[in-house]
Amino acid sequence: MSEPTAAFGTASRDADPGERAPAGTVTVANVSHGFGRGRDHLAVLDGVSLEVEGGGALALVGPSGCGKSTLLELVAGLAEPQRGEISVLGARSARERCELCVYMPQRDSLLPWRDALGNAALALECRGVARREAQRRAAPLFGALGLAGFERAWPHQLSGGMRQRVAFVRTLLAGKPVLLLDEPFAALDALTRVRLQEWLRGVLTR
Repeated sequence: MSEPTAAFGTASRDADPGERAPAGTVTVANVSHGFGRGRDHLAVLDGVSLEVEGGGALALVGPSGCGKSTLLELVAGLAEPQRGEISVLGARSARERCELCVYMPQRDSLLPWRDALGNAALALECRGVARREAQRRAAPLFGALGLAGFERAWPHQLSGGMRQRVAFVRTLLAGKPVLLLDEPFAALDALTRVRLQEWLRGVLTR
C-alpha cells in the first residue's frame, strides 16, 4: 500500500493463532474530534462512521495527519470523542473499550532493559502468566515473523523493522478481542511487508 495504513481487526491471537476470538462488532457513529479550543481548535475527525463485524478487518488508508491515529486511540478508549459514539463489542465507555482493545502505536516502545523475547512476553506477564511460561509461549511467534535467532537481542541491537515485529508479537499476545494497528509494518521492506500482511490476514480469517 502506497499510503500509511491503520487497521482494525476483531480478532486477537495468543501463541496459538488457531484460537478464534469472540464474535462482536466495532461501530463508530458520526464521530468528530479535534484539539485546542476557540480559534486554535483543529478539527481532525468530522462525522466519521464505520463498522467492523466480528472476525472482520478494516484498513484505513490515507496521508499522515488525516486522523487515523486519533481514531484508533478513541476506539481503544484512550479518550472519548467530542461528538458521536463508539461501541466495541457492546462496550461504550472509554474504560470498557480499553479492556477489550489492544493498540499498537506507530512507535514500538520496547523496554531497553528487556531483550526481544522479554519485551514480547510482557503482554502475557501483564495477564498474570509467569515470566518463564510467558517467554515459552511467545517464542513460536518469533519464527513465524522472521525473528528466529534474535530472541535474546537487546532492542538497540535490532533494526527498526525488527523492533516493530517484536512489538507486533507483543500486541498479538495481549489476548484481547480487538486489534488496533497503527502502520504496523511501515518500517519493513516491501517483501517482508507483503509476507506479514498475508500472514496476518490468515490469522484473522481462521
